[in-house]
Amino acid sequence: MSLDVANVNGGNGNENPSHSQDKRELLCLLKLLKKYQLKGTEELLCQEANVNSADLSNIDDDDVKTVLNAALSLTEDKLNRQAAAAATALSNESKAATETNAAEALAKFIGDDAFDAQQYEQAYEELRTFVEESLDIYKHELSMVLYPILVQIYFKILASGQVEKARGFIEKYKSDLDGYYIEGLFNLLLISKPEELLDNDLVNAMETDKFVIRMSRDAHSLFKRHIQDRRQEVVADIVSKYLHFDTYEGMARNKLQCVATAGSHTGDAKRQDNKIRVYYGLLKEVDFQTLTTPAPAPEEEDDDPDAPDRPKKKKPKKDPLLSKKSKSDPNAPAIDRIPLPELKDADKLLKLKALREASKRLPLNKEQLPSAVFYTILNSMQGVTCAEISDDSTMLACGFADSIVRIWSLTPAKLRALKDAEALRELDKESSDINARMLDERSGEMTRSFLGHTGPVYRCAFAPEMNLLLSCSEDSTIRLWSLLTWSCVVTYRGHVYPVWDVRFAPHGYYFVSCSYDKTARLWATDSNQALRVFVGHLSDVDCVQFHPNSNYVATGSSDRTVRLWDVLTGQSVRLMTGHKGTVSSLAFSICGRYLASGSVDHNIIIWDLSNGSLVTTLLRHTSTVTTITFSRDGTLLAAGGLDNNLTLWDFHKLTDDYLSNQITVSHHQDENDEDVYLLRTFPSKNSPFLTLHFTRRNLLMCVGLFKS
Repeated sequence: MSLDVANVNGGNGNENPSHSQDKRELLCLLKLLKKYQLKGTEELLCQEANVNSADLSNIDDDDVKTVLNAALSLTEDKLNRQAAAAATALSNESKAATETNAAEALAKFIGDDAFDAQQYEQAYEELRTFVEESLDIYKHELSMVLYPILVQIYFKILASGQVEKARGFIEKYKSDLDGYYIEGLFNLLLISKPEELLDNDLVNAMETDKFVIRMSRDAHSLFKRHIQDRRQEVVADIVSKYLHFDTYEGMARNKLQCVATAGSHTGDAKRQDNKIRVYYGLLKEVDFQTLTTPAPAPEEEDDDPDAPDRPKKKKPKKDPLLSKKSKSDPNAPAIDRIPLPELKDADKLLKLKALREASKRLPLNKEQLPSAVFYTILNSMQGVTCAEISDDSTMLACGFADSIVRIWSLTPAKLRALKDAEALRELDKESSDINARMLDERSGEMTRSFLGHTGPVYRCAFAPEMNLLLSCSEDSTIRLWSLLTWSCVVTYRGHVYPVWDVRFAPHGYYFVSCSYDKTARLWATDSNQALRVFVGHLSDVDCVQFHPNSNYVATGSSDRTVRLWDVLTGQSVRLMTGHKGTVSSLAFSICGRYLASGSVDHNIIIWDLSNGSLVTTLLRHTSTVTTITFSRDGTLLAAGGLDNNLTLWDFHKLTDDYLSNQITVSHHQDENDEDVYLLRTFPSKNSPFLTLHFTRRNLLMCVGLFKS
């Protein structure tokens, strides 16, 4: 093979191609040195390579570019090959390490090299027979051990690789369990490989936290004796590793009492989970008398000799509504326990207006039920996902699946925006109606929209001052909107998955959010970082609510538990179990002592926050309870659900019955007849309830979405 190359340094045309290529590259390099005026380096290279500078005339700029590109591509290919080789080696090492770790983790499930699935199945069969043959007084408490032991044996058989045998074991014995455990068993049956055990939430929950069973001391002694007498080592091993017995003195609970607090993925709540004191009382209200009474003039002497007949000045009369002093609540937290924003004069006037309006409140009772108005959202092709009414009942906010937030005015007053900066400078700042003067009358509209989210909006929340609105979305962000400039003020980022709920604190400034990432977070409006992260739920946190004194936050989760968190410390101070499905709604009583929670299991449960005990379960709804609220005087509880029904309950009678018949923590109230406390049921035509709201005068406002 011959290559036609121009003569370089007196060479002939029959040079070796590779040698000729080297010379060409060398000349290109010299050309590049000459171009950048590196004369010293150029002369040294010519001398070393025995090349004449005159030969550079045969090399043009295109030749230099070609040689440089070829060199760069060779270097890049080499680097890519090295990186690929390193990545392959690392992947192989990582895969080997992962497989080793997975094998070790699965070996822990089995716990015995000579694993015999038949032995475990026989042990469970004997345990099941023991429970069935035990005395009726102990049978219901003893049956509580079947579910966790069944699940742990299933894990062990599955970890050994016997997938079909594990499924057959569940199918054979699942009929022995209560219906509320079937959903969890169904999810476990979806596990098709032993390795999937390591990533399952329920498996991890039962591995990290022992399954808690509340049992009388007598029933527990019977259970221990059975294990020891029958020498059931396999069951004893499961009990010691994965079960915790919270024993108490006294008579064993009946079936109703056992079922009342069951349903959680990790069993009952431990008594020590609810030992910390909770300051559930309300904070002392601001003294409005000082705000409305003018400052006293300097006192004049009565015995003025120059004016003996001057009439004495009358002291201004005190408003009887405002002169009532609020009693100090012994269960209330200190006013400075958490830093709360100082009330501005405008905020005090808003509170004063609310207080005067509340004085005209209609008292509600069994004979005098509230009037209700239902706002039905029609033709919402975008799909309404949430609704919220402002505290003064003048605005309605709705979130939509197409990421829009829309505000409506519920009064003839239109939604106005601030005047421009030039017009604001001309206003008299000392004017008493400055807040009204700041708004532009020409900008008034009956409805306004907010655009900014990139996913469905799951919750809206008005600030207590009604000048800000929060919204949370599937896009994992929370946005703060101004109701004066009608624009987004802040975007809060911290959650890494969809945010399901967000709520303002009753005293403003703080707000709380909850997410699919299993956490709830406390924020302040002036900080883009979360102040507290509440961690403890085993599944996504679906709903959240602030306590009336702003010191505590309640959360409801898909793990079927309700928790109460201390804002000051970030600790969980109450753990409440009893729901048989995802907790979908929460509401605190007006007095702050009680918490109501609604669920996908169609039930409403009332909890006593002073000790974390279950007061009673209200049964009437036939579908998910989506919204709960208390009347402004605290006497009625209203609930709405996907079954298109609104229910009203006599909360005053319920609490009176509870306080007159105090129930111990380990025993649940036997009386569970829903008709005792149910006052009225109102069905809507075909509109599930999105939200309920009592006005300051106790008019009940409902919002629903019409489903054609």
